[in-house]
Amino acid sequence: MSESRPVHTWLTDMDGVLVHEEDPIPGAAEFIEALKGSGVTYLLITNNSIFTRRDLRARLLGSGIDVPEDRIFTSALATADFLDEQRPGGSAYVVGESGLITAMHDIGYVMTDRNPDYVVLGETRTYSFEAITRAIRLIENGARFIATNPDVSGPSHQGTLPATGSVAALISTATGRKPYFVGKPNPLMMRSALNRIQAHSETTVMVGDRMDTDIVSGLEAGLRTILVGTGSTRPDEVPRFPYKPSKVVDSIADLVPLVAELSGEQR
Repeated sequence: MSESRPVHTWLTDMDGVLVHEEDPIPGAAEFIEALKGSGVTYLLITNNSIFTRRDLRARLLGSGIDVPEDRIFTSALATADFLDEQRPGGSAYVVGESGLITAMHDIGYVMTDRNPDYVVLGETRTYSFEAITRAIRLIENGARFIATNPDVSGPSHQGTLPATGSVAALISTATGRKPYFVGKPNPLMMRSALNRIQAHSETTVMVGDRMDTDIVSGLEAGLRTILVGTGSTRPDEVPRFPYKPSKVVDSIADLVPLVAELSGEQR
């Protein structure tokens, strides 16, 4: 990774980079403390729309990783930002949990199943067939279809779970309408995150564990990218992709000295 440009901002994914579910990955807490100590700006970015920032802070804290609420950015928040720009004060039928519902309420949206402007699909561990059927009928009647992210599956201690992308595919098959996905790999989420912390892509690094979401969205947003080998994409799989990260490391622990090195250059 070229170090000719300074790094003022770090963006990092959560699951697969800092934690596996609620189990911390070795070096994660030290990495966050190194960011704090260096004085650089950082933001945790996740496609998970289930939890609010407060929930995620509590979950991370339980894993020994201390991250303030305002250093967390979710696909639910990115979706709310997008809708607030597109149609301020609108209405939506939401299929999701507290993270998405809270984000929609915070921008002044009305939650309704009566002629909503949008159907907004997020992640949930308890998808309701009744809610999905209602979403299908509302889309058929003209509601615009938005989804927080395209991830087709997610991890759990019991095994793979269907995620937003899988349910979106079901709704798309039934309606013939494809959703607009706001979260990674859409670079819109990266730009929204950068805007929140007033950062510039030229001096920002994105750390992730998935080539098809974290790395490609960082690349398309003009960021330098680092892949860690503790998540979805194994390092030996990188050559299969038509693009590559700026750097590949075994785990987040390998980045702790890099943070100190780059912050030392800034001083």
